[in-house]
Amino acid sequence: MTFARRQQGVLSRIVPDRRRYKRISVTLLGRFMRESKEEHPCKLIDVSAGGAAIASPVAVSVGERVVAYFDHIGGIEGVVVRGFDGGFAFSITATKHKREKLAAQLTWLANRSELGSADGRRHERITPKNGEHTLQLAEGIVLTCRVLDVSISGASIATPARPEIGTEVVLGKLRARVMRHHPQGFGVQFLDTQNPTALRRYFG
Repeated sequence: MTFARRQQGVLSRIVPDRRRYKRISVTLLGRFMRESKEEHPCKLIDVSAGGAAIASPVAVSVGERVVAYFDHIGGIEGVVVRGFDGGFAFSITATKHKREKLAAQLTWLANRSELGSADGRRHERITPKNGEHTLQLAEGIVLTCRVLDVSISGASIATPARPEIGTEVVLGKLRARVMRHHPQGFGVQFLDTQNPTALRRYFG
């Protein structure tokens, strides 16, 4: 797998044995969850398909497992390999398929960044023609909901259900996490950033 070349934009924050993956320097706000289930805000500093470095308001021990969520990328998990002043670096734990998908997302993100458009704004959202979809809640309950709008990173759903923020749900076949409530239902962030073409085909 290869990444778009950047001008002096790659930082070396991850341990040397991860250098077979090119890293991109990018600033994205997000949050991460520790083994204790505590969640904290964070900021992505650089990332590759092998690992990431993030700025964190709390110190995290080497060897601790963490799960981080960022817009444009989705959820990534792994093990902390070292700390530094104001943050830490972790190696990403993922299947080959997941790692290849992440590599493709990072290539896309690097290209957008070079064009000056990866500034943290939300993805373009579309109103699906086929708005009726199934929604599976954490308890295994399956409902019918209406998708108000959708992007490659998330969706807004109309439903009487109000699962707790942070809860995992499945919209159709897409795993997502509840991010906010609104008068008509709630908004979710997909755990994996979706392919735009496949997303349009799926939601119509």
